[in-house]
Amino acid sequence: MGAAGSQTRSRAGKHRRFGIGLGSPRYNELEMNGCNGVGNAVNSFALISYLPEPLAGFLNSLRCELVPRCQARTHVTVLPPRPLVAGLPETAWNDLSDALDRFPPFRVELTSIEVFEGTNVIYLSVGAGYRELETMHAELNRGPLAFAEPFEYHPHVTLAQELLPQDVDAALARARGRWREFPSSHSFIVDRLTFVQNTQENRWADLAGRMLSIRMAS
Repeated sequence: MGAAGSQTRSRAGKHRRFGIGLGSPRYNELEMNGCNGVGNAVNSFALISYLPEPLAGFLNSLRCELVPRCQARTHVTVLPPRPLVAGLPETAWNDLSDALDRFPPFRVELTSIEVFEGTNVIYLSVGAGYRELETMHAELNRGPLAFAEPFEYHPHVTLAQELLPQDVDAALARARGRWREFPSSHSFIVDRLTFVQNTQENRWADLAGRMLSIRMAS
């Protein structure tokens, strides 16, 4: 199917794919089944792109090595966590989905493993695709999901956070060693975005998603 057909199908199906019922005024108290289990929804949302295999499996395993019992699936964030200031999540998603019509799929390359100073977050830096992620973030950070973020947006893939200061150096060395061993491509295509919501148990749940439907130039 061509790009136009894919786009039409994606937009027509976005209402049906929304993850949970939204009619109740007690929405923020509903239980929801997310990718990591069941939890009580809170007013915190994000837009992400999950990494594909084999990168996903390798990095999910590495995250668990660095932080035991880590449950989050490896992803790159487009809109970091933020509250919804007005309206329903479904309305916010519909606005996001319409805005995503403007963006084609693009390649992201993961390069070196670094640490954010001050927070001790260990992450994979982004080479190719950095500008595209910055542009997408700037254009989508508006409307009911507009948010004055506490940190400047810096595209990356988180590997470990909330480490004790004395554990950071060892975790960093382990992560760099394991990354050097990864035999497959360090690049992937961002072609699907997922709208997620946090829970009181800090388990992110998928609400909706869509493909970026404009084909890459050959």
